[in-house]
Amino acid sequence: MNTILIILAFVCLLASIVCVFTPVPPAVPVAWIGLLLARLGGAAVSTSLLVWAAVIGVLLMVLDYVIPLLTTKQFGGTKWGVWGCTVGLLVAIIGLPFGPTGLLGVFFWPFVGAFVGEFLKQRDFTPSLKAAFGSFIGIMTGSLAKVAYSVVLIVLLTIRLF
Repeated sequence: MNTILIILAFVCLLASIVCVFTPVPPAVPVAWIGLLLARLGGAAVSTSLLVWAAVIGVLLMVLDYVIPLLTTKQFGGTKWGVWGCTVGLLVAIIGLPFGPTGLLGVFFWPFVGAFVGEFLKQRDFTPSLKAAFGSFIGIMTGSLAKVAYSVVLIVLLTIRLF
């Protein structure tokens, strides 16, 4: 039973990296469940590690939605671009995997939303594209942070097992 739980833990942790590119299932909880399964399987995973992983995970999940909005604004976006990015994030969450863009919808729709929002406000292609690029940078930053989270948990678990 312990071996099965440890194997399932690694499956969850590896799957969490794939889940970074999909909002469903969310990558961070999948990774944390992997850590929990490892503990239940007898790995030397402390309660403090579980708590810290949960706290950091919740923070990452919040930042994953906030960072694209902030970078859109940082790249010259107005409230229209920020709202467009938000609508794009919602479209990506609701539409995946049903939408025509599939996994790329997580990157595509916030970009399109920010661009459309800015274009409706400014009627100028260049600043609209710049704001949309800001949303893309934010989404990539959040995605890289989630991949790093998963990789760190994999490394920690591997160290604790061997």
